[in-house]
Amino acid sequence: MVDKTAAKSRSLLHACQSAKVCDDLRGEDTVVLDLTGVTPLFDFFVITTGNSRRQMHAIAEEVDRILEADGSARRGLEGYDSSTWIVQDYGDVVLHVFTGEARSLYDLEHLWGDAVPVDWASALHSPQG
Repeated sequence: MVDKTAAKSRSLLHACQSAKVCDDLRGEDTVVLDLTGVTPLFDFFVITTGNSRRQMHAIAEEVDRILEADGSARRGLEGYDSSTWIVQDYGDVVLHVFTGEARSLYDLEHLWGDAVPVDWASALHSPQG
């Protein structure tokens, strides 16, 4: 039987690590949303804004490298060939990398307004992170 608390802690760690990659690679307005109380489909969204296709690809590729190294294989990839958005699905964590315009258009923070924002930088430095 899977320990749900341990699984959520692992998901939170992966979401926060993903957000740190976004921040390190100069993604803008990076947020982590806790969706565990909203939907059973996934635990966290990581949302960031990139200023160029090259930057967006760098963020997506580095997040993939970090999560894969920790045993979380990517299950889905959409929009990589687009110049406005990239979505990577890891089952428990979903990474969204948008241009500013696409982020405004999709407005995931409003669409998933019941989600709880996570202070990902503090969570990485907590004893559980």
